Amino acid sequence: MGLRVVIDAEPDLTVVGEAASGAEAVPLARELRPDVVLMDVRMPGTDGIRATEELMATMDEPPKVLVVTTFEHDDHVYDALRAGAAGFLLKRARAEEMVQAVRLVARGDSLLFPAAVRELARRQAPARRPERGPGPVGRLTGREGEVLRLMAAGLSNAEIAGRLVVSPETVKTHVGAVLAKLGARDRTQAVIAAYESGFVLPG
Repeated sequence: MGLRVVIDAEPDLTVVGEAASGAEAVPLARELRPDVVLMDVRMPGTDGIRATEELMATMDEPPKVLVVTTFEHDDHVYDALRAGAAGFLLKRARAEEMVQAVRLVARGDSLLFPAAVRELARRQAPARRPERGPGPVGRLTGREGEVLRLMAAGLSNAEIAGRLVVSPETVKTHVGAVLAKLGARDRTQAVIAAYESGFVLPG
């Protein structure tokens, strides 16, 4: 109810449906086709992780999933990101942070908290040396690899452009190539792939 009040108060945002569990959320999302789903990571029965996996697997154009959680270091958050969530939002976030997060993922950006994701990856992802071996990450060019590492550090396209002394349009092209080569839907999925392959080491 609190989230509904906060979101419906915004002129450009509308709550189109509510569900009490993941089992309810999946068919409702298929019916209503929302742009964004705020998914509680812990729910009775089908939890937010499984519900996110089902949305990603069964919808041609799945909504952006924003996981809502109490603790940023909850290992379930990492599992939800791996399942396809675009980012996560803390339940204690201020109202303005909540609506900004919804707008951010609605326009196709990812909501990453680099320090929190690194800590989650440190506990979850295999500890390997960053090697350019076979696999999707190994197909990246040197510059694309630089861009991926900066994405994992949480830099925006404009910040990456400043760091590499190239235009934002060039960075956008590199980011698109990284996503395509990794088979990633968004920046979040690319960063998770970077950690899980050992290309970027948490720490």
